[in-house]
Amino acid sequence: MTKKEFIELYAEKGNLTKKEAEKNINLFLESVEESLVKGDEVTFVGWGKWEVVERAAREVRSPQSKEIIKVPAKKAVKFKVGKLLADKIK
Repeated sequence: MTKKEFIELYAEKGNLTKKEAEKNINLFLESVEESLVKGDEVTFVGWGKWEVVERAAREVRSPQSKEIIKVPAKKAVKFKVGKLLADKIK
């Protein structure tokens, strides 16, 4: 589902205009982003948790050249699905 499709679904379910729905979704995404940038976790009990994790530096082999390449350490966003959502997906 694209963001545009999600906005349409959200607007329909919430009885909102597409403009209002887009504003709400953008505010939500910006708030999650700000929290993650600060290093906070964002948790919705039963639904899931976003957190920033450190990925260690590592060496990988290039499939084309078979050469070993060093990949530097970096931060990444990890999402762990909550039990209620996981049960609904099954």
